[in-house]
Amino acid sequence: MSTTSPSRRAGLSYSVLLTLGMIVVIGTALGFQHIGGYIPCALCLDQRQPYYYGIPVAIAAALSAVAGMPSWITRGLLAIAGLMMIVGGGIGVYHAGVEWHFWAGPTTCSTTASSMTQNAGDLLNELSTVKGPSCTEAALRILGLSMAGWNVIASIILAAIAFVGVKKAA
Repeated sequence: MSTTSPSRRAGLSYSVLLTLGMIVVIGTALGFQHIGGYIPCALCLDQRQPYYYGIPVAIAAALSAVAGMPSWITRGLLAIAGLMMIVGGGIGVYHAGVEWHFWAGPTTCSTTASSMTQNAGDLLNELSTVKGPSCTEAALRILGLSMAGWNVIASIILAAIAFVGVKKAA
């Protein structure tokens, strides 16, 4: 018979589900980059930050549940991870708005890969100064949504998982 409390099991389950969800999302983005050849723009890279920070936080939440630490620790870590996903979704909304030309993007998004020099002698200088592709054009749309749009949906779902976990782990 298990001596694990229902709240501890819930904290562990939601933490693991959140961790796996974030790994799948960031793994998909990295797959599009490294396998598919889609070069991320500056805002694409910004959208990844909440995942890079959130995955260790979600793992820490799972470990706190496994270790039998007080439930407020697991719940607090889940809440932090959920807030990170809300931030990631906000960055995604901003990026999607830039792509749809609802508002201007940051100046770091203005350079395109096509602006690279054709002179091989200047190539090394260009590599240190040329930035990724423009944030204003979606490299790929799936069912009408860019990767930024899909990130908004994923972030909302992952934030919901985190916040339901906070409630269930009480």
